Amino acid sequence: MITEVGIQNYKSISDLKLELGRVTVLIGENGSGKSNILEAIALGSAAASNKLDNEFLFNRGIRVTPNPKFMRAAFDKESVDKDISLFFRFNTGSSLTFKISNDNHEYSKWRNLKRVPNSLSRKINRQAAEQARELRQSTPNGDVSEQYTKMVEELWDIMSGPPEDLYELGQNFLIYSPENTCLRSPRAEGQIEPLGIHGEGFFRFLHYLSTFEDGERLKDVKQRMQFLEWFRDFKTSKGFADNVSLEIQDNFVSEEVGAFDQLSANEGFLFLLFYFCLLVGAETPRFFAIDNVDTSLNPKLCTRLVKEMAVLAKKYDKQLILTTHNPAILDGLNLDDDEQRLYVVGRDIDGHTEVQRVLKPKPENGQKPVRLSEAFLRGYIGGLPENF
Repeated sequence: MITEVGIQNYKSISDLKLELGRVTVLIGENGSGKSNILEAIALGSAAASNKLDNEFLFNRGIRVTPNPKFMRAAFDKESVDKDISLFFRFNTGSSLTFKISNDNHEYSKWRNLKRVPNSLSRKINRQAAEQARELRQSTPNGDVSEQYTKMVEELWDIMSGPPEDLYELGQNFLIYSPENTCLRSPRAEGQIEPLGIHGEGFFRFLHYLSTFEDGERLKDVKQRMQFLEWFRDFKTSKGFADNVSLEIQDNFVSEEVGAFDQLSANEGFLFLLFYFCLLVGAETPRFFAIDNVDTSLNPKLCTRLVKEMAVLAKKYDKQLILTTHNPAILDGLNLDDDEQRLYVVGRDIDGHTEVQRVLKPKPENGQKPVRLSEAFLRGYIGGLPENF
């Protein structure tokens, strides 16, 4: 897993560190910077994949601005010309740092100045120091600065090749924000396969899951969906031009009448189904985010969803970050489990995005514990507007 991210000079973020769990939830006011945190991580993922063109950034869920200077922190004039710095630490102890630059000219492209694990950087520095000593000994009275610079550059080229397999975890990070129209569409194509960030390719992937590993993963999804009282079953079928449709069976509808399709399906049902497929898929990213995960869901369903997500994330070795404005999401977290974490995102007096971890509230003597949703609504943990 990725245990820590560091972000500097990205949109509302001046300098921020965030320690992640397997499931991390971000709450906060509108405009506090929750989505900016997700975007910065996605930008680092794009750098790890060496795909920093705007079309790739857009398809990862990043809100790309036509003017590159607005992708940097704009708290002062100097910031709009500074590099964006991103840092990732893994549970193995290894780390990876990116410096992402743009010259702010129209149609200019983002560039990753260096991509190398910190452990490799130290190794390069040791070798450079050893070779520098040998270089000075062989040229006692000459200027070796130019030769030294060339030597270090050659070391970088030799040693800082593609990231190790370990970093595959961070390379495919996407920000999902499914949309109703995409989730109802039978079209098979997706912007980034197997699932586009808005739900493209959803039914094609559902159909694939019915055959993958004898459909065991899809059976797991169907079992999770049983907490919906009306849900009995569903199946997929391929039609013209390989378009896939969904047939849904309702416990309260006579079998003689038959099943209904995705156009008649409840919107919340489609969102739940999408999230579960995202978590069980072997081909979906191991590390991803869902922005506004509470969209179209009943509050009690939000609570149940997060509980199921935590179970599936552990079972299928996924790591996810969720943003929400719905207090009911918080009640699905088990903060006794260190792999589940909650952060309040806000802006400091200078407007910089900051985060504060929320621990499980301790009840006063003789009083019942306060649910996280109640603590949030009462303003005990922050994340609510104070000016109205």
